[in-house]
Amino acid sequence: MDTTRRFVRPSGERPDGFVEFEFAIGEPEIFVEMILPREAFTAFCLANRVELLPPRDPDAPLGDWDWRLADATHTRFR
Repeated sequence: MDTTRRFVRPSGERPDGFVEFEFAIGEPEIFVEMILPREAFTAFCLANRVELLPPRDPDAPLGDWDWRLADATHTRFR
């Protein structure tokens, strides 16, 4: 794992200007979900010298473990 590589994958932008994105160090498959105002997102990307990844394909089939924390807001748990 090359910890000098940083990755950002945008996942959405809210009407209030906040950018939702995935941030990873070393491996793009292991990420945290983050949200920042547009200006802070731009500064974050510059400071971390990120590699911008394309957004995920919404039509791609998902496995059992392919979900985001944001998806939980649309799911009712028992």
